[in-house]
Amino acid sequence: MKNTTDLKKLSIILGLSQTTVSRALNGFPEVSEKTRIRAQLAAKKYNYLPNSRAKRLASGRTMTIAHIMTTSKEHELVNPIFSDFISGASRRYNESNYDLLLSTVNDEDEHETYRDLAARSAVDGVVLHAPKINDNRITMLNELQLPYVVHGRSSGVKESYNWVDVNNESAFFRATEFLIDLGHKSIGLINGVADMDFAIRRASGYRRALSENIINIDEAKIFNGEMTEPYGYKSTFKLFEMENPPSAILSSSRIIAMGIRRALEEKNLKIGQDISILTFDDDLSYFREDGEIPLFTSTKSSVREAGYKTANLLIESIKNPTQETQGILLEAELTIGLSTKRFRPIS
Repeated sequence: MKNTTDLKKLSIILGLSQTTVSRALNGFPEVSEKTRIRAQLAAKKYNYLPNSRAKRLASGRTMTIAHIMTTSKEHELVNPIFSDFISGASRRYNESNYDLLLSTVNDEDEHETYRDLAARSAVDGVVLHAPKINDNRITMLNELQLPYVVHGRSSGVKESYNWVDVNNESAFFRATEFLIDLGHKSIGLINGVADMDFAIRRASGYRRALSENIINIDEAKIFNGEMTEPYGYKSTFKLFEMENPPSAILSSSRIIAMGIRRALEEKNLKIGQDISILTFDDDLSYFREDGEIPLFTSTKSSVREAGYKTANLLIESIKNPTQETQGILLEAELTIGLSTKRFRPIS
C-alpha cells in the first residue's frame, strides 16, 4: 500500500498555503490554471488523500447534507425502499466527500428543524422526502434559501424546485392496461396513503386506463393506506369479502404484494392461476429474485438510482446556486413474471 500525503505535507512540498492548495484541487476560480495543474500533479504523485475538515475550511461549506424523517415515518428507516435510496445517495455523497446527516424529529417540529439548520448554516442542503399534494415545506425551503431536492413531486405547488421522481401516472396506466389486455375488467388497487403525491398519480393512471377502456371504476375496490405487509394482507381479505371480488389486484409496492400473497395463501388461492397480481417494484436489492422468470409481474424502477440522481442534483445545485431548477423523471419498465395470467371466467 502506498504512503499517503495529507494537505499539510502537500502544501509544504508545493510551498503554498493549505487553503490555496485545497482551493486549487477543488477547482475554485480564483486559483490560477498554472497553480491548479501543479497542485493536481503533485497530489497524484504523492498519493494525496483529501481531509474533509480541510475541505470544509477551504470551501466555507459544511460538506454535510441532511435527510430528515418525522416520527410518524420513523419506521421508514428500516424500510428497504428507504435503505436502498440512502445507499444510492450515499454513493454520490462519498464521491464528493459529503457527509450524510440522518435525523428523526417530531412531526410538529419538522418545519422548525429546517429553519434551525438554515439559521446555523449547519448543512449545505437537504433532501425532502415523502411530498404531499400542495406541500408547504417547499415554499418554506425556498424562503430559507436552503438548497434542496424533492424525492418525488408535489401537485399543486406553483413554485419551481428541484425534484427526482418516477413517472407514477404512466407506470400505473401501463400496468392497468396490461391487466385489461389479459381480459381483466375487475381490478382492485391497493395504493399508498391518500394524500401522498405518488399515490394520487398512481390512482390517476389506474383510473385513466379504466376510463379509456370503458370500464366502470368501482371505488370500493380502491384502498389507501400505509404501505406495509399487514396492510396488503388486510386489504386483500376485504376485497375477497365483497360479493364480486376482483380477478386482478394492482399493488403499489412490493411490500404490499407480500401481504397480498400471504392472504391469498390462507384462502388457498394461487397467484397467477386463481388471481393475477401486478405490483410496483422499486427493484430492491433486498428483494431481488434469482431465476429467469420473477414471481411478480411488475413495473420496475431502481430506487437506488433515484437516490444517486437526487444526491447528484443537490450537489450540483449547491455548487451552482444560480442554475435553473431541474426535474428528473424516471420511467418504470414493465417486467413480466408468473403472477399474471389471461382471465378465464368460471363457467
